[in-house]
Amino acid sequence: MLDSNCLYVEDENGLEKKMTILFTFDHEDKQYVVFQDADHDADQVYASRYDDEGNLLPIETEEEWEMVEEVINTFAEDEENA
Repeated sequence: MLDSNCLYVEDENGLEKKMTILFTFDHEDKQYVVFQDADHDADQVYASRYDDEGNLLPIETEEEWEMVEEVINTFAEDEENA
């Protein structure tokens, strides 16, 4: 579930965790969200696709992951230079 700047994911124990959305982007008619754990490890980021209802979907291919990683790296470089 996405809201304005947070989303909630279920961890491996079935507990809901609050995540902070860093940014969203579109690529080839798919929507992506990049986020991190609101409470832990500021260096670790996560990414997922999402649908129009805000449901998180898996990133399915290696090519898709490579594109997402490139976008994340560009975002990180822009943040460092800001």
